[in-house]
Amino acid sequence: MARMTPSEAMVETLVANGVTDSFGIMGSAFMDAMDIFTPAGIRLIPVVHEQGAGHMADGYSRVSGRHGVCIAQNGPGITNFVTAIAAAYWAHSPVVCITPETGTNTQWLGGFQEAQQLPFFETITKYQVTVTNNSRMAEYTARCFDRAMLENGPTQLNIPRDLFYGDIDCEIPEPIRIERAAGGEESLKAAAELLASAEFPVMISGGGVVLGDAYEEAIALSEQLGLPVVNSYLHNDSFPASHPNWCGPLGYQGSKAGMKLLAQADVVLALGTRLGPFGTLPQHGLDYWPKDAKIIQVDCNAKMLGLVKKVDVGICGDAKAAAKALMALMADKAPKCLENREARAEKIAAEKAAWEAELDEWIHERDDYSMEMIEEQSGEEGNYLHPRQVLRELEKAMPADVMVSTDIGNINSVSNSYLRFDRPRSFFAAMSFGNCGYALPTMIGAKVAAPERPGISYAGDGAWGMSMMEIMTCVREDIPVTSIVFHNRQWGAEKKNQVDFYNRRFVAGELENPSFAEIARSMGAEGVTVDKLEDVGPALTAALNDQMENRKTTVIEIMCTRELGDPFRRDALSKPVRHLEKYKDFT
Repeated sequence: MARMTPSEAMVETLVANGVTDSFGIMGSAFMDAMDIFTPAGIRLIPVVHEQGAGHMADGYSRVSGRHGVCIAQNGPGITNFVTAIAAAYWAHSPVVCITPETGTNTQWLGGFQEAQQLPFFETITKYQVTVTNNSRMAEYTARCFDRAMLENGPTQLNIPRDLFYGDIDCEIPEPIRIERAAGGEESLKAAAELLASAEFPVMISGGGVVLGDAYEEAIALSEQLGLPVVNSYLHNDSFPASHPNWCGPLGYQGSKAGMKLLAQADVVLALGTRLGPFGTLPQHGLDYWPKDAKIIQVDCNAKMLGLVKKVDVGICGDAKAAAKALMALMADKAPKCLENREARAEKIAAEKAAWEAELDEWIHERDDYSMEMIEEQSGEEGNYLHPRQVLRELEKAMPADVMVSTDIGNINSVSNSYLRFDRPRSFFAAMSFGNCGYALPTMIGAKVAAPERPGISYAGDGAWGMSMMEIMTCVREDIPVTSIVFHNRQWGAEKKNQVDFYNRRFVAGELENPSFAEIARSMGAEGVTVDKLEDVGPALTAALNDQMENRKTTVIEIMCTRELGDPFRRDALSKPVRHLEKYKDFT
């Protein structure tokens, strides 16, 4: 036991958990602790908006595998964290959200910047605690850090502002880390038997493969059985795209090759994935989920087993340990799938080649509305590029160790067809939460965690408006990133629904924007406008060179046509029915 202040106890517990970077906006509520961040070796990176800080903590965590930390002023500063913590929750990121609160002497009186801060985060955190006695500061802080890692998700440490002060006797707890198990012995045996009897098994490699550092084990298991491998939705970095067994991502705008091969499976090994409902919806006109296949699901959370898809074998285990155990069990068997290994390899290669050829030829969207927009814009001043061609050129210019974050929206979602990675912890999206304003701040956090890797964010012009001010954070704090802005002057994803379901009655979907390249320059970054296809790749290459060699942040504004991809939520809409007379023409 040592004598210290509660602020020192909190900060020393952060140090014990390896915290070197945190994100937020300074505030009087935690200033006593903030005052000793620097001598403790903790950098507080000041952001423009607290939502950005939460996303930065998420990005930091997803790249490093360590905690991300965000902190801000009580009340409005804390409510601004909510969206970002929800995104981190669905990404299973161990973010610790520190929420200073109104002092204990004035709570429930409606004082300045007072809010009940626990209910805001109740459904989007794995653990919450309020410090009730300053002598327990280190205990509660340590528990938040432990639970974030143990339960793979955000936690909230709520601290009344007066409890940072005083003198306490305190011991700083050692972090708790557990050895992850492979799963139940019988369930692993049952899974091995199913795999051994399968003629066309397929693996789905999910986010748990990345979070559980099971990348090499997933590759080895795939090679042992000759398994075609598809990525679960928005986890394109869970299996190397250069591997011959890789077949591409599932879900919205995913790989037709992967979908067609999964449809043929008689056994599916879902490794480290909850099989989320949006990630297995029909796409490209393909209802590809194999209805008669036996399903093996491996997830470290027992509550996820069989939740979305009916499973035949559920393994509550760590993806890495489970993959190792399955390989050991399969070593003594004669899997039926090895008898047709060469034929399956040929089929994998053929489907992938066909999909790549289709992508090469798919230079623009082919629906009537998009074709009209292409024709209409051909007469406008300036050049407008087809989004699919742009995405293909960006893909070609990507360096091997790149990190990419994508916002929500039409063009960003189409990029799922084109983003390929050869190492884990490279691709970051807002997952099931799907919030705008995600990509740039998340990439800033990722870049703090991995400054040696090039970082790129994708955003449409609508979502960009919610986060572009964090370019000032990049410049001010010397965190260089490269941001791609697809400038098509519309809220594309929702506008497509108005095209398909509301007879092209456009309400609030059009955007008239200034030059985002000019705005970037006014914030101290480089700004480049691209309106010729041949300039897309060179512009990205030049910006990344500037990022890595000269520590320059660049915004590349790409002028795109108003053509639109498939509806983002075809499952959630239907043709409208009107009953009131004055609305009957609106059908």
